[in-house]
Amino acid sequence: MDPSFLPAWRLAELVRSRKLGCLELLDHFIARTERLDPRLNAVVVRDFERARGRARRLDQAGRAEGPLFGVPMTVKESFDLAGLPSTWGYENRKAGQAETDALAVRRLEAAGAVVFGKTNVPVGLADWQSYNPAYGTTNNPWHPGHTPGGSSGGGAAACAAGFSALELGSDIGGSIRVPAHYCGLFGLKPSWGLCSPRGQSMVNAAAMTDISVIGPLARSARDLELALDAILGPDPTEATHGYALPGPRMNRLSECRIAVWAEQPGQATDAETVVLIENLARHLEREGAEVSRTARPDCDPVEAFRLYVTLLDAALSARAPEEILARKRAEKARLAADDFSTDALFVRAVDLGHREWLRLNERRQQMRRLWGDFFKRWDVLLCPVIATAALPHMQEGETWERSLVVNGREIAYNDMLFWPGITCAFHLPASVAPIGLSGSGLPIGVQIAGPMGGDRTTIRMAEMLELSFRSFVPPPGWE
Repeated sequence: MDPSFLPAWRLAELVRSRKLGCLELLDHFIARTERLDPRLNAVVVRDFERARGRARRLDQAGRAEGPLFGVPMTVKESFDLAGLPSTWGYENRKAGQAETDALAVRRLEAAGAVVFGKTNVPVGLADWQSYNPAYGTTNNPWHPGHTPGGSSGGGAAACAAGFSALELGSDIGGSIRVPAHYCGLFGLKPSWGLCSPRGQSMVNAAAMTDISVIGPLARSARDLELALDAILGPDPTEATHGYALPGPRMNRLSECRIAVWAEQPGQATDAETVVLIENLARHLEREGAEVSRTARPDCDPVEAFRLYVTLLDAALSARAPEEILARKRAEKARLAADDFSTDALFVRAVDLGHREWLRLNERRQQMRRLWGDFFKRWDVLLCPVIATAALPHMQEGETWERSLVVNGREIAYNDMLFWPGITCAFHLPASVAPIGLSGSGLPIGVQIAGPMGGDRTTIRMAEMLELSFRSFVPPPGWE
């Protein structure tokens, strides 16, 4: 049996039943990484020998315990592993060494996982592509001329190509969801605040960053829940209890109440993505689900998007280098008063005052209530993950200096934040499931948004789609 593309839950079963040894399985994935990763450049920080030592100890243990027992996995480069650098893509951080493992890494290992490396990211985790001066460019296993996404792009490439059985990523603007979509994987952006990010901070912050979350990417929806259960909970130094998430609202598609938002006027969405989501909607109707193509939360999507972009930039400002902030201040002085483009909103948010942030946060809370009302009527909302399938490598200039063509119309690169951001500002969970391929053979996924704390509902919907519509398919040429 070739374990390369099996889901993590199945690998754990094989190890627990002693059909595979922990070290045997780990060596299989290490060998694939050493042989094939030169084509991708995904696993950029390697911890093979320490991982082998852990696998040996698991093999020698009297009991095979833990839902992820013996599962070889990688984590995003931004998560600390003791003795290794966490550069966040900055070359001048490559000589540094983390003192301890990130809390989520420790929790995954307590569940039995074997972490053997870290995967590539963009500089500052601030792009939907994964390239940087510290480690270079990561390619998409479906097409090497395209990006696997960002900022958890290296992990998505490694998981899709069968180097790693599971990946730990983070998301503030699509950084889990977009790589999952670009690489044909499942992904989960949890509800904000559920999982402690301790040990995943460029500035060693104690406070959680607004909007930002950590979560898994995997080849199976079931793996998302196993990983979520492993990392779930606050920092134990700050709380004496964890979080008890409610179970899924439904267990059969015929029980589901599903809102479908396939496109939005004024926001570019590739026609192939819209068609695939409409095909999915028809499938759900045939399965007996109640489906609405017009149901929406009772708030203006343009206002919601502008609110998100402003709060996003305020959240990112704590880790932004001073030279970037200085450039934004200079650009802010030149902005036209009527410029409300995405990039202008980013610039205007520089040095946002606390009173203004409080006003924006109040408006956010009002909109969160409207989302809450919406999810009283509907179990989940299905929508695009981002405007297109995986982009070709596009590394010239800053993100605000780039553009692309969608449906024959040129748009600003950062305008693609609309679909990733639709749930972000409001701290809602969202899973991603693959639903098909573009005409050029690139994966396309669907975003499954749910109510605050409804993480298991979004995962359950992804699992039902996996069983009835489309499961993970390995990219060709990686056997």
